[in-house]
Amino acid sequence: MPLDGVKNIVLVLSGKGGVGKSSVTLQLALALSLQGKSVGILDIDLTGPSIPRLVGLEDAKITQSPSGWLPVPVHSAISTQPETESTSADISSSPSPRGTLHCMSLGFLLRDRGDAVIWRGPKKTAMIRQFLSDVSWGSTDYLLIDTPPGTSDEHIALAEQLLTLSTTDAALAAQNNLARLTGAVLVTTPQAVATSDVRKEANFCVKTSIPILGVIENMSGYACPCCGEVSNLFSSGGGEVMAQQLGIPFLGKVPVDVKFGELVEGKMEAFSDDEREDGDKQQQLQPAEPDDRPLVEKYQEGWSYPRFEEFAKTIVSGIQQTAAAATTATN
Repeated sequence: MPLDGVKNIVLVLSGKGGVGKSSVTLQLALALSLQGKSVGILDIDLTGPSIPRLVGLEDAKITQSPSGWLPVPVHSAISTQPETESTSADISSSPSPRGTLHCMSLGFLLRDRGDAVIWRGPKKTAMIRQFLSDVSWGSTDYLLIDTPPGTSDEHIALAEQLLTLSTTDAALAAQNNLARLTGAVLVTTPQAVATSDVRKEANFCVKTSIPILGVIENMSGYACPCCGEVSNLFSSGGGEVMAQQLGIPFLGKVPVDVKFGELVEGKMEAFSDDEREDGDKQQQLQPAEPDDRPLVEKYQEGWSYPRFEEFAKTIVSGIQQTAAAATTATN
């Protein structure tokens, strides 16, 4: 059946483009994975799919199985219990326990990453319905859905399909083994032009009966790559004020993190012709040895990880409390 094995569905929404929904989705997914949760990312930004690039798997392709499309694996799980006896030194140097991470995006189905997706509304709607019904996620604790900006065809199709295939009732989800539409995380930047559009997204959630888990204020200042000190280049606090006015939870602020940008974009430097002719200078600017560690391990070294770790813990805690209260009410 559709979404079989998925326990919780979380939407990442914003009425404004360019606020960093995809990067927030990925970082939430990595943080949840590092808490031992099995996580999936579904990218339904059909005209601008960015998840394949962010996870460094642009050349990956979707495979078909008897149960449906198989999402692309980003990293595998590491058990909390070592399979063999190890010394204390071996354990201290081993990677942290984590859950699996898989992702699905239209970007994996394109012949070339530069191909434009020029589709009318009905075709977009059909593609979203196919993503929600034909993907075999397996056992997944959290499915994060990265959405395009606005409240258009994609959002209407997504809300209709999810409310048909899942439920927002925790007790009903547990009793009938259904996926639970846990709620939505709203992403904004501090500026008023962004928060005004995100207010419309909050109104969309109210009208479609989708719970709002909280607001993340992204690009709130600039984190120094050397010391992590945050400087407010433009403004700060707009997302928090909006959350207070709307009476919805505020998860926190995320400054611009250069380290995360380097992580997803790569650190290769472009050399000029003069530099290429200067052997000594080229030697000095030679890129470092490639880091072949999984993305999730490299992510832990950035300034953003502790913030998203707290966001993930807050979301998981709220979901568990809601589920416990619903179970108690039915008993």
